[in-house]
Amino acid sequence: MSPKIRNIGIIAHVDHGKTTLVDAIFKQAGTFRENQHMGIRVMDSNDLEREKGITILSKVASVQYLDTKINIVDTPGHADFGGEVERVLSMVDGVLLVVDANEGPMPQTRFVLKKAFQNGLKPIVFVNKIDRENSRPEYAYDKTLDLFIDLGADEDALFFPVLYGSGIGGYARKNPGDDDMDMRVLFEAILEHIPEPKVELEGPFRLQVNNLDYSDYLGRMFGGKVLRGTVKVGDRVEMIREDVVKKVAFNVSKLWTYEGIDLKDVESVSAGEIAMLAGLDNVLISDTIAIIDTSEALPAIKVEPSTLSMNFYANNSPLAGKDGGKFLTIHKIRDRILKEEAVSVSIKVDPDAASDTVKVKARGELQLAILIETMRREGYEMQISRPQVILKRDENNKILEPNEAATLEVPEDAVGAVMEEMSRRKGDLLDMRTNDNGTNSLEYSVPTRGLIGFRSNFLTLTRGLGLIGSLYDGYKPYKGEISFRVQGSLISKDTGKLTRYAYEDVMVRGMLFYPVGTALYSGMIVGACSRDEDMIVNATKEKAANNIRSATSEQTASLDPHKDFSLEQALSWLRDDELLEVTPKQLRFRKKVLDHSERRVSERRSEVVV
Repeated sequence: MSPKIRNIGIIAHVDHGKTTLVDAIFKQAGTFRENQHMGIRVMDSNDLEREKGITILSKVASVQYLDTKINIVDTPGHADFGGEVERVLSMVDGVLLVVDANEGPMPQTRFVLKKAFQNGLKPIVFVNKIDRENSRPEYAYDKTLDLFIDLGADEDALFFPVLYGSGIGGYARKNPGDDDMDMRVLFEAILEHIPEPKVELEGPFRLQVNNLDYSDYLGRMFGGKVLRGTVKVGDRVEMIREDVVKKVAFNVSKLWTYEGIDLKDVESVSAGEIAMLAGLDNVLISDTIAIIDTSEALPAIKVEPSTLSMNFYANNSPLAGKDGGKFLTIHKIRDRILKEEAVSVSIKVDPDAASDTVKVKARGELQLAILIETMRREGYEMQISRPQVILKRDENNKILEPNEAATLEVPEDAVGAVMEEMSRRKGDLLDMRTNDNGTNSLEYSVPTRGLIGFRSNFLTLTRGLGLIGSLYDGYKPYKGEISFRVQGSLISKDTGKLTRYAYEDVMVRGMLFYPVGTALYSGMIVGACSRDEDMIVNATKEKAANNIRSATSEQTASLDPHKDFSLEQALSWLRDDELLEVTPKQLRFRKKVLDHSERRVSERRSEVVV
């Protein structure tokens, strides 16, 4: 007889409070000892996740309630990590849909709920943050019901269980006005409404890989929900891959299940449990692991296609290796990205790229930025090209490009500026309505490339008060050129350090990107020109030393502040003839061709129409 188990995924739009809610579940279930320190958002174990306040990688944990083990999978809320959601939903039997009590369902809520319905999963709705001053729990419930209807939910699904509560407050209630101050109602709802795992208790062991990890001591770790039978340490099994004839046999060297947020060594695992195994290195998401000669490969987990690509190069600038980088060669960079490809379902490396280039395809710019930031923290140095959308051609040889369905919630006084910016980015306004809280909701169909770098602009235009969400909306006819930048580059003429004397002179021509004293090299971009043209500037010149003095010679001007870039902003600022040099300590813009005379020759050649 297998132990009582429930496998549940927690899904929501980004920043609706999934991970904080999981914290409250852990505390109430006694996952942590009373004397054990528990951080905030314990499921966000990655430094970048804590800094950005978002979940990037899905993670599994478990709690015990009465005599039932509840495996909980926290999933990303950002659209760029939709591939993580896809693979998680294939190993759970129900979902807890978290909805913000003020915002209600958002674009990513639609995406994750649609995927849950496609996987035949029963949802429990949790209206979160009802303790906020501007919460509207009844509004959130009504909008969620509308969303269920829009997605074609059947009549049974429309009578979904709904709870109200607060992850930070640590309580769940059947009605917003109840006085429950713990999570007991939520645990009871999970046991009542989430079905037991749909698995075969008898028969030869079988599992589909939904989760990958790596240990320095044991190598590749892989796992998912056990779909059939039981597996023990030492069992002889095989890895089967769809469309690959050759099967790979191996012995299971280690087995783990989840206990709290940790992995626990076990000797055997039965159907219905979410487990991790070790014993083979070359394992990928969707592979089938089964007792030898008992199974065929299960169908691969389908994910949304990659829509953006980016080229990675070895850093060959004059300052390469000066910022503490440990891994500088293209071979090291390629190996690291191939390791990422093996773990991620939506990052792909183009095998046909040139030998000095690693071409990476991904779902969105945030996903690429996270990969780059992770690599630079690990000591990698590289040069990055501007993100490019992946184009296709239809049967009539017309160019198609990926599009996004974008929903923007905008304060009244920012509507005009946002609509103007979206129009410039080739966005088509589909719907506009005024919300109960005085904001305006705008729905757009916009090319994916039109959203590159838009989010930071959007926050500026709305003074940080706007909300934006987008979902992949298929390939549509190419809409023509989009002008992303109306400023040229200020390019350093010589190698040296940025002097105060030069800074005063250059800042009248545009905005600088670096403080006085920064090391520069010839061909490095030091700022944005005030006009739409590139300008070579002498940013390293020093004041001539002489014995002539005047009444005004010792006066110094106050310097304009330089502009700092986040990684996402830097990637969106690039033009096609520019690269971003990424090191552990510095982001530098540069021209692809550093030599000024060679660059002019290549520019003239590119202007010639063949």
